[in-house]
Amino acid sequence: MPATHRTPSTASEGPMSYAIFQLARAHRARAGVMLREMDLHPGQELLLMQLLDRDGQTQSELLESVGLDHSTVSKSLRRMQEAGLLVREPAAHDRRVMVVHLTDKGRGMREPIAAMWRALEETSALNLSQQQAESFVSTAYAIADAINSRAVPQGDSE
Repeated sequence: MPATHRTPSTASEGPMSYAIFQLARAHRARAGVMLREMDLHPGQELLLMQLLDRDGQTQSELLESVGLDHSTVSKSLRRMQEAGLLVREPAAHDRRVMVVHLTDKGRGMREPIAAMWRALEETSALNLSQQQAESFVSTAYAIADAINSRAVPQGDSE
């Protein structure tokens, strides 16, 4: 039996937006539990995935690829270095630029992260047909593209 969802009356002006919010919150919470079991903080798996695809990126490249702010990425990389997952070292061409490399322990996270995403995918799609899941992915990217294509008004950039 499907769960009933009580939407606050103010959110009735944006039922899709409220549903997206609820979905994102539930998904992030489930992922957070799974990541803690791997001794990772949310977002660190995204950095690891980027480095697993292309090791030796600069901090700026990682920042751009995951779409997080500088302080969040810097803090995550510091924690990950302390956990022995990666090393940061100055670039040969410019000592001010930091290059990030995975350690053996970091490279060993490939399968645990892939398994976590598989399990999260199975849980997320539990009540969906294959066609519904594929349609959802297309729809979600269309919504993200629409949101990202809108310029942020100057007063709202903080």
